[in-house]
Amino acid sequence: MLDQQTIENLARRLDEAERTKSHLRMFTAEYPDLAIEDAYAIQRAWTALQIKQGRIIRGHKIGLTSKAMQNAVGIAEPDYGVLFEDMFYGDAGEIPFSRFHAPRIEVELAFILKTALKGPHCSIFDVLNATDYVTPALEILETRMHRVDPETKATRKVTDTISDNAANAALVLGGRPFKPHDFDLRWIGALLFRNGQIEETGVAAGVLNHPANGVAWLANRLAPHGEALAAGEVVLAGSFTRPVDIRKGDTFHADYGKFGSISCQFV
Repeated sequence: MLDQQTIENLARRLDEAERTKSHLRMFTAEYPDLAIEDAYAIQRAWTALQIKQGRIIRGHKIGLTSKAMQNAVGIAEPDYGVLFEDMFYGDAGEIPFSRFHAPRIEVELAFILKTALKGPHCSIFDVLNATDYVTPALEILETRMHRVDPETKATRKVTDTISDNAANAALVLGGRPFKPHDFDLRWIGALLFRNGQIEETGVAAGVLNHPANGVAWLANRLAPHGEALAAGEVVLAGSFTRPVDIRKGDTFHADYGKFGSISCQFV
């Protein structure tokens, strides 16, 4: 495990990189044995810095939920990060591209909780019972680190991503809200368009066989740290499309069929 001073120093470097829209060298280039728990410790220290600066936690995100992505980065479980209030954008609105450095976008479902969820024995049934409603969502990914090291050409590792708040930067909620028991969430699909051209398609079963499984995993993963998912939290359950690069001027439209659609433009 890294010592606390190193953890806090790395968290401050992430904070500075976000504020200056710059890229750090990946932490695993300096600490090749960086463990997953080290990475979450850095993330928690970074989160504490954000709260000290006045940001307000509004939820959590889950990433790396597909088997293909887990196999690609060599892990057997998803990862998670924190959603702050200033990350939320309205449907059909404009998002300032200048806020980001190298953003990408993914298609997801968001769970809005009516009651708290606490591990360590949280199940998919607990998640469905605790959820007020589910709604379509777009997650905007950002990295404060190079995805490929400019010197060694080594690729970023999962512990780099976890340290970096699981690469989260913003999100858009929209479409048609619905009760989780009213539909089989596994079969909800979406088409993602960029500037009128289809880029990605996917179905929510790609998220751990059922998107509520990810929320249960998160509640159980937080439990050893004495943390839980609070009533009112928004939980992004994980993407069921590959990330798509965002360019300034792009307009994205995600069509969820009978569950509505979401759009946003980067200006």
